[in-house]
Amino acid sequence: MNHKKNLVVLFGGQSSEHVVSCMSVLNVAANIDRELYNVYLVGITEEGRWLFVDSEKEIEDESWRKKEVSAFLSPDATEKCLFILRDGGMEKLPVDVVFPVLHGLYGEDGTVQGLLELAKIPYVGCGVLSSAVSMDKLSTKILVSSLGIRQAAYVPVMKEELSDMDGVVSRIEQAFPYPVFIKPSNAGSSRGVSRADNRKMLVDGLLEAARNDRRILVEEAIVGHEIETAVYGGGTEEIRVSGVGEILAAADFYDFEAKYYNEESRTVIDPELPDGAVQQVREAAEKIFRVVDGYGIARVDFFVKEDGTVVFNEINTMPGFTAISMYPMLWEARGVSKKQLVNDLISHAMKRYER
Repeated sequence: MNHKKNLVVLFGGQSSEHVVSCMSVLNVAANIDRELYNVYLVGITEEGRWLFVDSEKEIEDESWRKKEVSAFLSPDATEKCLFILRDGGMEKLPVDVVFPVLHGLYGEDGTVQGLLELAKIPYVGCGVLSSAVSMDKLSTKILVSSLGIRQAAYVPVMKEELSDMDGVVSRIEQAFPYPVFIKPSNAGSSRGVSRADNRKMLVDGLLEAARNDRRILVEEAIVGHEIETAVYGGGTEEIRVSGVGEILAAADFYDFEAKYYNEESRTVIDPELPDGAVQQVREAAEKIFRVVDGYGIARVDFFVKEDGTVVFNEINTMPGFTAISMYPMLWEARGVSKKQLVNDLISHAMKRYER
């Protein structure tokens, strides 16, 4: 009889998407097959403390943040374990696989993936390179440009350049007309993203983006359907791409508040789009997943214009798993339940170091 595997689920994290991770982890944990895995929850506070969490209830009522038991993964590849510090002593728990349900910086950007690679512990999702490149919007654009896939035109801005704000504004205004979108290159879930319809809004938006990252992207506005598609697989497994879903944002654009707190924002699975657009989106998503060397999981976002033009927006290597998240909904529409999806992702992770 097979013994259960020890699965560590990481959540929380130091990014601006901390709260989203805390929502996602409840959905993930609820769908793990407990007959196959012993599940150990480790929460990372916004300050960066790693805490051992006894149950999902402690996440729901947020009491986990007051816990006193520290727990951290060892980078020692000969240990492959979780250290748990309690009652003045230290326990070592062998770890078979990790599910890092972490969004944004210090979780989805290659940092935690690097720790797990050092430890030689299999983990769910993309590796160091694909996580880092996909998290950084400027780097993604540079890599995707080699594929010939249409992207929004953009102007890169470094935080230190903002000391000459007039020069930066002039460069942007010469590149394309208002409105424009300002995005931190390396923050996720629409944090720090704003739309500018004039010069004052542009200056305010640049300063807001600079609070989230030192590298900033200013993009032309694309008018069209906001479309997302889900990718699964890679490595020794075939890459599969779901159908598409459309975001109908309640706000002017799909910012953080509209995404998670405005009940009028909604999603439509398999929306009507111009002829051929869905196939174009799915093919482009697979090419982008391959070019960033994706593994396991990603959500790829596009705009589809009324004339059928497909424009790549961004790729997320650990998409949300909340009750309203598109990634699990897209697979459910293809007959893959949340439970099957979560357990497929974990079993795929176990193959990570197979040659």
